Amino acid sequence: MSPRRSESRDRMILSAAALLREYGASATSIDRVLAHSGAPRGSVYHHFPSGRTQLIDEAVALAGDFVAGLIDSAMQADDPVEAVDAFVVLWRDRLVESGYRAGCPIVAVAVETNDDAPQLARSAAAVFARWQKALAALFLRHGLTEERSRRLGAFIIAAVEGAVIMSRAEQSTAPIEAAAAEIHDLLRYALRDRPGAEPAPAPAPEPEPGPRP
Repeated sequence: MSPRRSESRDRMILSAAALLREYGASATSIDRVLAHSGAPRGSVYHHFPSGRTQLIDEAVALAGDFVAGLIDSAMQADDPVEAVDAFVVLWRDRLVESGYRAGCPIVAVAVETNDDAPQLARSAAAVFARWQKALAALFLRHGLTEERSRRLGAFIIAAVEGAVIMSRAEQSTAPIEAAAAEIHDLLRYALRDRPGAEPAPAPAPEPEPGPRP
């Protein structure tokens, strides 16, 4: 494959991912991808023999890889709570920078029926599962049980994705900031109570009331 053709293919995949974030799967047509990417029309079926479905499927995979890479980087952090905080801040910043237009391309595919291309829903499910597994591995590495790690991974992905949708609808960061605060507190409690963790210091005793005048 020539470098020009490879660049054209990559541009189309990146454009499809960007359009999915803003407009959803139904509105991400071949014509729209070509207009956004500037790729030549004749290159579509050369690079994507299965047409639009293959293009969207590869855009889902690209978006999934990007977020999985962020989670994998977070796994090296000494403090998993700070790592997850940073992950949520990334989503918040994307919302603000896009004027609340850019959501999650994986959600865009998952929420549509796609009866003519059921593999898209399967691809979206696989991406969500990959993110959950990566988060679960982070918590497991920091001493939580396998079951608790798995549940927390699923909960965080669900909470953040739901908060992104609500923030877009409300044109406000309030939902995602609320989710971030609750996730932060939940993880702090979970890690405090994990097996082998040092007990939290006892609260200072209340001072004895002095004599009444």
